[in-house]
Amino acid sequence: MKALIVGAGIAGPVLALWLRRIGFEVVVTEARPSPALAEGAFLGVAPNGMRVLDTLGVADAVAQLGHPCRAFSFSNAAGRTIGSIDRSGDERAFGWPLTMIRRADLHTALTAIVERQGIPIHFGHELTGVEQSATGLEARFANGARLEADLLVGCDGLRSKTRTACFPDCPRPELTGLVDLGGFARVSRLPFRPQVNQMVFGKRAFFGAFTTPEGETWWFHNGPPGEAPTHARLLELHRDDPPWILELVAATPHVLGPWPIHELGRVPAWTRGRVALLGDAAHAMSPSAGQGASLAMEDAMELARCLRDAPDVPTAFRAFEKLRRPRVDRIFREAQRQSNRKAPGPIAAWFRDRLLPLFVRFGAAAQTEAYSFRIDWEQRAA
Repeated sequence: MKALIVGAGIAGPVLALWLRRIGFEVVVTEARPSPALAEGAFLGVAPNGMRVLDTLGVADAVAQLGHPCRAFSFSNAAGRTIGSIDRSGDERAFGWPLTMIRRADLHTALTAIVERQGIPIHFGHELTGVEQSATGLEARFANGARLEADLLVGCDGLRSKTRTACFPDCPRPELTGLVDLGGFARVSRLPFRPQVNQMVFGKRAFFGAFTTPEGETWWFHNGPPGEAPTHARLLELHRDDPPWILELVAATPHVLGPWPIHELGRVPAWTRGRVALLGDAAHAMSPSAGQGASLAMEDAMELARCLRDAPDVPTAFRAFEKLRRPRVDRIFREAQRQSNRKAPGPIAAWFRDRLLPLFVRFGAAAQTEAYSFRIDWEQRAA
């Protein structure tokens, strides 16, 4: 069986490794001319995602490039702590901690692992169409290339060309009303410990920061759309928030972004014949739940399990969607709830600050439930 994977970000390489494990011939294509080294700032691979990588035997390579998160702390615009989540026991409970990593480092590591296993990655291949038959398919690309395969999986993210070409009835991604910015800087005497995700519900925007053991602080900003992402714009949005935010932004050599935050409403079907969607191509959500990359890794493992055990490709794809939808839908709803608390009006913010300890308690339980999810590779899927 030959599998064609469209997209070489996070989901694509992980799926390629799983399909190679079950004996598939695999080819990966990517529209970009090279690995996505400038895509995003940083992310967290949750314990459930790290377990997928662990089962593949590549978790250590990723962990060496990242840093474990030991806690979350939440404060309001005045700098008062209004909630916290202790995650220091995650490694003992789940096998791996939440691992914070630069997105470029994760892309580079996964691409290198795939290439070392002899799986070809064809860059500069933008998908334009797919023709299916009873026995296989042919994919066409903007550069004139044509590739044949037994199945195709779109791992090409929010703006999936696979979804556009093969699922024309799907809804379009919608803006959440927030824009994401980020950066890296070094500032001394920050009021929170290294390896803690510090979250601030500011007066006009949301701000998050994580300091590595080496003293570099990684930060992100979720705020309203507006002018170009200059230092001046960020300083204005956070002028009434804790002073360390202004110091951190001012010390940042290059502000990264902006990335408008989108959600992809419920896609009617993730599979059609010999074509399937995976990760953000099927279920892009706000990053507030911290599960985007990890859900894509789970998708890859579950899809490989279904292809291993089902009698044919369409049956495997249907089994995959049936198994994955309930979990993805739950986390999608949680991400929406978290995102809606980031930029409320003044009255809603007043209530939020007073109810946040309760929200944090429920959020911690939802986070733990998401972290504890396991796919048993040895168990038959379909």
